[in-house]
Amino acid sequence: MPNFRVKPRYILFYKPYGVLCQFTDEKSTSTRPTLKDYISIPGVYSVGRLDLDSEGLLLLTDDNLVKHRLGHRDFAHKRSYWVQVEGIPTPEALAKLSQGVIIKGELTRPALVKILAEEPPLAPRQPPIRERKHIPTTWLELTLTEGRNRQVRRMTAAVGYPTLRLVRFALEIGRGRELTILGLQPGQWRELNPREMKVF
Repeated sequence: MPNFRVKPRYILFYKPYGVLCQFTDEKSTSTRPTLKDYISIPGVYSVGRLDLDSEGLLLLTDDNLVKHRLGHRDFAHKRSYWVQVEGIPTPEALAKLSQGVIIKGELTRPALVKILAEEPPLAPRQPPIRERKHIPTTWLELTLTEGRNRQVRRMTAAVGYPTLRLVRFALEIGRGRELTILGLQPGQWRELNPREMKVF
């Protein structure tokens, strides 16, 4: 009898704010939205996670090898974020972020960070962020090579600039290529195209 190998699935999803990064919600009695409300493909799971209050790129797959290779910090794949912070970070604060900050007694890896001259091309968040009339906000582009729990929020808070909105917009997948959320709106998803899948 022939042995047919089922092709793995690779799904790029733009996770909206307030969506739980799993298919079931066993810890809450409320009806929080989960991945199941958007994706009805069986057997796929997210590569890494995004917090409930974070948005953006999420890769889902049933390919366990790819999940390990892209999700484990030992492989140091780049993850890029647009981060709206309260206030205008000083050069000293940006230098600290780029060099690494102490989180729970451990130094984060060096990061790439820059101030964006313009607001990134994002749909308005629902609900909107809290705004204080007399305190400006700044958009940063921050690229990490690890994904600790709530790492970006803890890093910006550690240098004195709390995160108001956090969107992961790109994920390095290897061979100099990356996936981005460009072309998707919150709640939309697509399968990777053959050219993207060649990296795997």
